[in-house]
Amino acid sequence: MTIADDTATDAPVTVEGTVDRTVFSGEDGWSVVRLRTSDGPRLTAVGPLLGVRDGDRLRLTGHWIRHPRFGEQLEVSGWVHVMPETLDGLRTFLGSGRVRGLGPVMAGRVVDAFGLDTLEVLDHEPHRLREVRGIGSKTAAKIRASWREHRGVQQLMVFLSGHGIAPSLAARAYRRYGASALDVIRDNPYRLAEEVRGVGFLTADRIAQRLGIGPSAPQRLEAGLRHVLDRAAVEGHTYVARAPLLEAGAELLECDDRDALDAALTALAARGAVVLRPHPDGSGDVAVPAGLDRAEQAVADEIRRLQSGEPNPLVPAPARAVEAFERQAGIDLAPEQRTALQAALTRPVVVVTGGPGTGKTTLVRGLVEILEHGLELAAPTGRAAKRLADATGLHARTLHRLLEYNPAHHTFTRDRHTPLDARMIVVDETSMLDVPLAASLLEAVPTGCHVVLVGDADQLPSVGPGRVLGDLIDSGTVEVIRLQHIFRQSHRSLIVDNAHRINRGELPVTHDGDDLADFYLVARDDPADAARLAVEFAAHRIPRRFGLDPFEDIQLLAPMHRGELGVTALNDALQSCLNPSGPELVVGTRRFRLGDKVMQVRNNYDLEVFNGDIGRVVDLDAEEQTVRVSFDDRVVSVEGDDLDDLVSAYACTIHKSQGSEYQAVVVVLHHQHHVMLQRNLLYTAVTRGRRLVVVVGSRRAVARAVRTAGGDGRNTLLKQRLSRPPSAPRSR
Repeated sequence: MTIADDTATDAPVTVEGTVDRTVFSGEDGWSVVRLRTSDGPRLTAVGPLLGVRDGDRLRLTGHWIRHPRFGEQLEVSGWVHVMPETLDGLRTFLGSGRVRGLGPVMAGRVVDAFGLDTLEVLDHEPHRLREVRGIGSKTAAKIRASWREHRGVQQLMVFLSGHGIAPSLAARAYRRYGASALDVIRDNPYRLAEEVRGVGFLTADRIAQRLGIGPSAPQRLEAGLRHVLDRAAVEGHTYVARAPLLEAGAELLECDDRDALDAALTALAARGAVVLRPHPDGSGDVAVPAGLDRAEQAVADEIRRLQSGEPNPLVPAPARAVEAFERQAGIDLAPEQRTALQAALTRPVVVVTGGPGTGKTTLVRGLVEILEHGLELAAPTGRAAKRLADATGLHARTLHRLLEYNPAHHTFTRDRHTPLDARMIVVDETSMLDVPLAASLLEAVPTGCHVVLVGDADQLPSVGPGRVLGDLIDSGTVEVIRLQHIFRQSHRSLIVDNAHRINRGELPVTHDGDDLADFYLVARDDPADAARLAVEFAAHRIPRRFGLDPFEDIQLLAPMHRGELGVTALNDALQSCLNPSGPELVVGTRRFRLGDKVMQVRNNYDLEVFNGDIGRVVDLDAEEQTVRVSFDDRVVSVEGDDLDDLVSAYACTIHKSQGSEYQAVVVVLHHQHHVMLQRNLLYTAVTRGRRLVVVVGSRRAVARAVRTAGGDGRNTLLKQRLSRPPSAPRSR
């Protein structure tokens, strides 16, 4: 950080002292702390001090500067923890939460037991921890592992902080590389961006530059191109055309040498990190990350495999079986529903798509009734699987649980060698299915088993890369049945009616009478007024008027995270309204309170919680830095780096709401969100509400979203791969 009008001395200094108070700590790692030195005077230190805690004893190196407002300060260029030498210092240091298993109370017992030899015991005789009252074998093992990691991380923190990198990244790098972390980073810092979560290309590039790696070094150019491809994958693309890739790489790397960039791309292809394939329109090459190339090709190959066998009707007389289901259920199916049921029973791969109220769930219930055994139900997320189970009365699982994910090896147990044991697999909410997960699923389906993919093709595409449902439909290579007749809810339901109006590019209609309706549009052009009103609806008005629980039944949705009408600000406001006080744990800029509604934002296979899962905080442990969360039917302990993947969920993005259904949704839509206002975004938001939808915002934003068909605009090759066997990867 540059401080205007500061003056600095040239001579570096070293200062040792104890942190009295952290005045400020930013997310970028820049902090301001008050330090008490050994001879008594206090000073202010500023610099990259992320991870420093009150009570820490530090050795700081830097330069004295004079700030025009705050006076003399030490501008820190490097720092390291100094092990405490007093009993009180040991208690404070070990009880600060940095060593898992040692809170203030237990740290005091350990220091009382071993005195000034405590650190020696932790380093060389950790088995003696069992001598301390309250420490069993499990806790002792946790303390021993955490202390070993702490020691290893210290050396790494010194190195990283000396290069202006947040020390918090040291722990992640150490866990990834162990004792060889320093050697790995010095040899090729760009591996951090590829292999350590939370480290981006720009951070790795900053380390590389400080280590003397030149701007045109091959490893830098290759890492930059991979970063462009990774960024494209985050946006849903499975490939980037050669020319745009090189152009984006040149801009990112500030490199005008196109020949060098082209050589870097060729090197990536030769190493197998990237696959070069013909552009779908025949104009040159496209670059596909190797993992996505394998996944797309696997989806196409497995679809062909499943369709290549002899016809295998799952019941002797499919038409009569469908008629029997109608009689038993006392319903009259629409013609396309009958067609879909018969196709599912006779064809190996069937896609069923339709909007809200068109009978997709009825169709799945029919398959459950007709097939007495051998039917598996699954969905991409836990909430979608639970909805499917509730609607059909049959057990449904997430795809990860269906495929038996093995967290120890980060693989699925069910694959082509150990396929699923099923006659039919029905996957709901297929619009959420990305290419890697689709490949894993299809590889585990045995020949002869039928696959029924159910989803709404007009919703937002998957969060992960690819457009599996859209490409399957557009390829013309699988049976596709579109459900169009509306059944669900009464003919007066404005939710269903407006969802279909929006999908046709028409403005939604609202209810003007005094009677309770299920769809409202509340126009507010002022952003602050819109935010206040949205929070008021979600926290107070809807619960009072409709008798709904603001935690369990109501979800506030917005298009994006940032801004006055973004999810972050709305979450803070709702937390203040619904859960304003109580036991809490502060992690960075996030504040978890007992009873909070929270969401998992990244798949965590070890904990078996997945992106989009919503739970409630049922316990907090400040000593252990642990949050216990109830996700549906089980309680999960979240700690350490895993806490980075837990966020408040009073409000969430519309993308994160996919696969979920709520009794009521409040949708914030404003021209502040102009870059994201598209028809499928509004359509997805509206179709999340079961009993009530309230749209708060500007009419101009609603109109823009309705008239902007947009489409997903994703670059994928799956449609072409399905239509014909792909050509071999190009080489140069």
